[in-house]
Amino acid sequence: MREGPLPVGVALPRAHARAAAGWGRRGRGFSRGGAHVREAVRVAPPRGGGAMELEAARRAVLAAVRGTRAADLPRLLHWMRNTHDFDEFVVSNSDVVLRNIAEDLRNCLPVEAMFTSEHQAVQKIHQHPLPMIHVDAFLYDDDVVDSLCEEGKMSRSYCTECGSYKTASLEFISHSFSLMELKFLYQHVLPDLTGKVVVDVGSRLGAVLFAGYLYSSASQLHGVEMNADFCQLQEMMITKYKFIDRIKVVHADICTQPSLLQKADVVVMNNVFEYFLDRQEQARAWEFIACNVRKRGSLLVTVPSLEESLSKLQTDVQLSQWVEEVQLNYDVYMEKDVDRETLEQIHLYKIL
Repeated sequence: MREGPLPVGVALPRAHARAAAGWGRRGRGFSRGGAHVREAVRVAPPRGGGAMELEAARRAVLAAVRGTRAADLPRLLHWMRNTHDFDEFVVSNSDVVLRNIAEDLRNCLPVEAMFTSEHQAVQKIHQHPLPMIHVDAFLYDDDVVDSLCEEGKMSRSYCTECGSYKTASLEFISHSFSLMELKFLYQHVLPDLTGKVVVDVGSRLGAVLFAGYLYSSASQLHGVEMNADFCQLQEMMITKYKFIDRIKVVHADICTQPSLLQKADVVVMNNVFEYFLDRQEQARAWEFIACNVRKRGSLLVTVPSLEESLSKLQTDVQLSQWVEEVQLNYDVYMEKDVDRETLEQIHLYKIL
C-alpha cells in the first residue's frame, strides 16, 4: 500500500463512501423502528478509554452477538452480512481517490465510455449474436449503474419482441478492471513492487496505472495506448492528481515498443486485442509479446487466460516454453459483494 500524503487537490468525501462491488444487487441492511440494530447493541469501551486489541475486540463482538435476544439474532446476523455501516473501516483514501478519478472520467465520456474513433471495437459489439453494451467497470460500479437505470440512461434488459413484456438480460462487457479487481490485483495477486516497472498494454482510461500508483510502490508505471482520445484523458488525470512522477503514457502500437516490454517486471493485459484487432493482427501482436516479454522471473497478468486468448488464433507461441501459470487464491479477497467469477478471469504467469 502506498504511504504518504495524497495528491494535492484531492477532495475526500465522508469515510462511509460505499466500496465498489460487482454487478449483482447488494444488501442494504435493515432497520427497526427507524433505528439500525447496531444502535441497540452497546459494548463498553476498554478501561482507560484506549482502543481494544484484536482479541479483546473479537470477544466483545461475540459477547454482543450472544447477548442478543434469540428472536432478533437472525436479523442481526443478516444485517452484519449485508450492511454498509462497516464501510468506513475498510474504505481507504486510495479507494476514494480512484472513485474521484472515475467520476472525473465519467464527466468526460458518453455513458457507453467509448469513442467513435474505436471503429473496430464498436463494430464487434454490434456484431455480437445477442444484444451487448459496453459498461466500463472502472467507471460504473453497481450503485452508479442502478442510478443510471433509474434515470432511464441505461438498461439491464432488452425486449425480445418489440412492444411485448418479454425481456432478457443485456450482456455487459468491460475493457477496464473494476475497483474490486484492481485491489485484488495489487493487494493479492502481485508481490511487493518496490523498484519494479509495470507496463499496461492497452491502458485505455488508465485504471491499472492509477491503481498501481496508489496501491503499490512500483517505481515506474507505463501505459501503452493506441487511441489518442484515451491518451489525452489519461494525461488529464495524471496532471490533475499529480501522478507524473511515476506514470508515463505512450501513444503507440505495442508492437513498436520492444524495449519497454523487455525491461518490464510486470506486464498487464486485460481483454487487450480481441475487440480492437482482427485475427491476423491479434496473432502478430501475441507473437511480438511472446518474443519480447522474456525477462526471467517477470510476471504477466492476463484476462482472459493465455490459453483462451490464443485458442482461436494461428500463432507460433509455445506457452510451455514461455510461461508457467501461478495458481491464485481467490478466497483471500475478504470484502463483501465479491464477484468471484470475475476474479477467476484474472490469470498470473511467470516468465521462464
